[in-house]
Amino acid sequence: MSTIKKVVLAYSGGLDTSIILNWLQETYGCEVVTFTADIGQGEEVEPARAKAAAMGVKEIYIEDLREEFAAEYVYPMFRANTLYEGEYLLGTSVARPLIARRLVEIAAKVGADAISHGATGKGNDQVRFELGAYALNPAIKIIAPWREWDLTSRDRLMAYASEHNIQIEKKPDGGSPYSMDANLLHISYEGYELEDPWCEPDATMWRWTVAPEQAPDQPEYMELQFAHGDLVTINDAPLTPACCMLELNRIGSKHGIGRDDIVENRYVGMKNRGCYETPGGTILLKAHRAMESLTLDREVAHLKDELMVRYASLVYNGYWWSPERQSLQGLIDASQEHVNGVVRLKLYKGNVSVVGRKSQTDSLFDERIATFDDDQGAYNQADAEGFIKLNALRMRIAARRGKI
Repeated sequence: MSTIKKVVLAYSGGLDTSIILNWLQETYGCEVVTFTADIGQGEEVEPARAKAAAMGVKEIYIEDLREEFAAEYVYPMFRANTLYEGEYLLGTSVARPLIARRLVEIAAKVGADAISHGATGKGNDQVRFELGAYALNPAIKIIAPWREWDLTSRDRLMAYASEHNIQIEKKPDGGSPYSMDANLLHISYEGYELEDPWCEPDATMWRWTVAPEQAPDQPEYMELQFAHGDLVTINDAPLTPACCMLELNRIGSKHGIGRDDIVENRYVGMKNRGCYETPGGTILLKAHRAMESLTLDREVAHLKDELMVRYASLVYNGYWWSPERQSLQGLIDASQEHVNGVVRLKLYKGNVSVVGRKSQTDSLFDERIATFDDDQGAYNQADAEGFIKLNALRMRIAARRGKI
């Protein structure tokens, strides 16, 4: 690493990355290029420019990646109905491949020798950033300060900031004691009392959603239209993918939808407790599955459910750019050709209920066959006898031998 002359740093302008910026300059004597991504975290990113400039940074990249994030990362993941360990909608996980890609691309553009990030040595993000970077540039050098320095506590970070005259902005409300990550898909919380999995989160922790008990007493109905598995309109209004996520978040938050309290298995080996607000994603998952229930072949739907577990692990563990994830994506995307139509939902006090679904062109639901009334010969019920006997044959043989 002694040859490092220029580094591209994933920079937010907060405490950790401001210290990392100075630490890189001091430890490696290198030029630092900062990259700040707007992926819908809901905070102004432009102040990062002034902070970086004040610390001597000459090349500053600030990019609005919200549409790209929604269209090329969030939407493909939701085509797979992705849930990690049956609960987590992967809001943090799916954002890391995009940031890793831009770090590598900017490094190539400015002739940097390495990239750097602020992920800790205990978490998953270091794996996600670095697996993505190596997949896109096998020769890339990566500096992960949390694995090198001795600033292992918040007190030491603050002391370093004071010693080096690094200005740390204090928020008017005193800030949050939690480690948080936010984007178009979710906001997450870790640390503080959440480190005790028995302890209920403080009610003031939640930033996006109202408590379900405080949500409106009247339900709200909404209609979502899908084209090839992707959400394209909300209540007949055509919206871009990023605008769809913003609108779903707005409506879902109002009704207390999308709160989760999870203990998950990190890839690095430990269990971790995290809380999440994913209002738009919770609505989108429910609606997409409802649309598939009407338009997707039974065996294709079941195969997708089997593959989803593998797909979710790949995303969670940082293998977005792996050949196996991309191969799975191809199969999943092919399955979405006929996932077209409209789903009607009812939102009420933290719950999302499907109350209707229709597809003018791709529905596999045949009322003539499904009816309890006279099907007028559309389905011969007598055929079921042979079907049942053939499927029971192996069990009947085993029973005769006393095997069951």
